[in-house]
Amino acid sequence: MRFSERTNWNTEESELARAHRLRREAGLPIADLTASNPTRCGFVYPPDLLDALTDPRALAYDPDPRGSLAAREAVCAYYATHNTLSGIGIEPSQIVLTTSTSEAYSFLFRLLCDPGSEILILQPGYPLFDFLAALDDVRLKPVPLLYDHGWQIDPAAIRKAIGPATRAIVLVHPNNPTGHFTKAWEAAELARLCREFDLSLIVDEVFLDYYSFGASSGANSGANSGLGPQSFAAGLEDVPVFTVSGLSKIAGLPQMKAAWIVAAGPERTAAPWPAIDRLEVIADTFLSMNAPVQCALPRWLALRKVIQDQIAARVSANLAELDRQLAAAPAVHRLRVEGGWYAVLRIPALGPDEQTVLRLLDRGVWVHPGYFFGMPASGWLVLSLLAPEPEFTLGVSVLVNYLGMNQDAQHQAGADKVEL
Repeated sequence: MRFSERTNWNTEESELARAHRLRREAGLPIADLTASNPTRCGFVYPPDLLDALTDPRALAYDPDPRGSLAAREAVCAYYATHNTLSGIGIEPSQIVLTTSTSEAYSFLFRLLCDPGSEILILQPGYPLFDFLAALDDVRLKPVPLLYDHGWQIDPAAIRKAIGPATRAIVLVHPNNPTGHFTKAWEAAELARLCREFDLSLIVDEVFLDYYSFGASSGANSGANSGLGPQSFAAGLEDVPVFTVSGLSKIAGLPQMKAAWIVAAGPERTAAPWPAIDRLEVIADTFLSMNAPVQCALPRWLALRKVIQDQIAARVSANLAELDRQLAAAPAVHRLRVEGGWYAVLRIPALGPDEQTVLRLLDRGVWVHPGYFFGMPASGWLVLSLLAPEPEFTLGVSVLVNYLGMNQDAQHQAGADKVEL
């Protein structure tokens, strides 16, 4: 059988995946410090959550490529609880519902790119983009974030990476896994580059509501207004901006498959607006958003604080516990985090991080090597802060004990300025 080259992936089980599977099959304990699925982390959901799926309106097939008006109005109400960088609100006409942010990315890659076009992606970042780009015949060009007393973009590096095939820049706000919130000066630099080179900006805001470790103290301008951190949803001056988000993180409901695109730009007041009209055709081709979830979306968004408050409390407690234990391991340095639910550790770069992860797994702890997110192959670990507190405390204790044996490498990891 002949297959497409775009699906010519290496699907063999990796050494890490095999070791993890074998330990689980042997029934040996694992403190999972990679946990990212809130439905499996012990949070309590409203008992009537699924009642929203019984709305009788879902029995009538009345497809709208952009999604039902009621659902899109609920998304607008959600953004009304956040400041926007432009200071204006959004309207239902700017929104296209999708089943996931992955589908939203695919729609946008098809909207903006021809086969062989390039998208700039800031790293460290989530590895899913590689597969999405390959499926849509788009090339990704990574651009590193800088770390110097906190994470920040490097405008000069972005400018250098822009070429004739570049169509857009992908920004994750806050970043996964670094927790970096885009500051006002960074947004201004990105807007300047997009205007100069006729690029679009794609902004992933799935972690926007999780900002309690830094944005509330000024890391994200506007966070002290009572409306939460600033969103890109209303756009930037004279720049096409496409913001994606969804219930997976906002309401801790990844299984409900509800997400959206908010389109903004210099032509948003035009009728017809080419960007939204073309997105509507793409969405109409698939009509993938199901009616029961669309009917339930307003209710689930209204209940989001129930799960968000639990996640925020868990993440804050685990971050404090991580810092408490790391005080006994000066060779390990936690990088600053402003939001999301991950922490990045700089560890002694004495060998490949994959070997460190395997040795920790032998001791019953499962963590991510940094290279999963585009970091170098040695010297980086990524931890989720979502695990139940007793499990997290135990896992960090084992990790600190193991890494503490490398005290002689302290000078390699303790600086506040880190080169990626």
